[in-house]
Amino acid sequence: MIRTLGIGDNVCDKYLHISTIYPGGNALNVAVFSAMHGARAAYLGTFGDDLVGKHVYQAALEIGLDLSHCRFAHGENGCARVQLVNGDRVFLTGNKGGISREKPPVLTGMDEEYISGFDLVHTSVYSFLEPQLPVIRRAARFLSMDFSNRMDDGYFRACCPYIDCAEISCGDMEESKIRAAMEKIMIYGCKHIVIATRGSKGAFVMVDGDFYEQSPLLVKARDTMGAGDAFIASFLTNYLDGIADAVDFGTGSGKKGITTAAEYKDCLIRLSLCRAAVFSSAQCQRDGSFGYGKQVELTEEDRRVMKKESV
Repeated sequence: MIRTLGIGDNVCDKYLHISTIYPGGNALNVAVFSAMHGARAAYLGTFGDDLVGKHVYQAALEIGLDLSHCRFAHGENGCARVQLVNGDRVFLTGNKGGISREKPPVLTGMDEEYISGFDLVHTSVYSFLEPQLPVIRRAARFLSMDFSNRMDDGYFRACCPYIDCAEISCGDMEESKIRAAMEKIMIYGCKHIVIATRGSKGAFVMVDGDFYEQSPLLVKARDTMGAGDAFIASFLTNYLDGIADAVDFGTGSGKKGITTAAEYKDCLIRLSLCRAAVFSSAQCQRDGSFGYGKQVELTEEDRRVMKKESV
């Protein structure tokens, strides 16, 4: 099984209506979900020294992630305020990444050597590591980056040349616009894969120019937090774990079953997409990104935001 490193953001999602915090954050989520698939997983990022940061760190430790290269700093950990509306998460004003934004890890030679030991390295638009993408690229075998819903050309141009896989969140965007964005990402330098998650509409995936569509496994959602991250982690973990077996059988081997690398790759992509749909569907039945909820006292700022912004 592969080794996965999430590098960048971690947060707590604070559910104001139940006064509960849940660990999360795109980079941390992908590491956790990859671990759930059997990967040896790690996380590299900055934790704050407040109650929120301590809770996220402890949860990641209990799950079994390697946190040996993490940083710790005085200040607020990333914290996003959340409200649930019919099972779908609605984000209210948070602290914009907290200490992860203020003090993202500055990568050293020791970090580069560490990063080079992973098969999948994943970061995100919320990780504030754009200036260090060249360093990560130099060390990483396969680098994935989640752009969320940020799709401006300048940002694509700056980031895409360093990555092997890009993810975008498309929601209700028209298919033609999604395809255009995916093609643009490849034109700007992304080397291998583009994943476009669409919530309850499923996903589009482009692998080396070949286009795939995956239907969702629809369920009545308890909480959609982390569902897109679950899809990404599941697809990439399954795909990267299996792609090394893609080979062309030699002359005289026969043509029964799968005998070419292209056939195998196509089957692997379709299987990985199906598994990702099933896994992300199950994610919608879980509270928070991956559980580990903790009751907390709401602050005055929490109450002010809830009063002003609640749907």
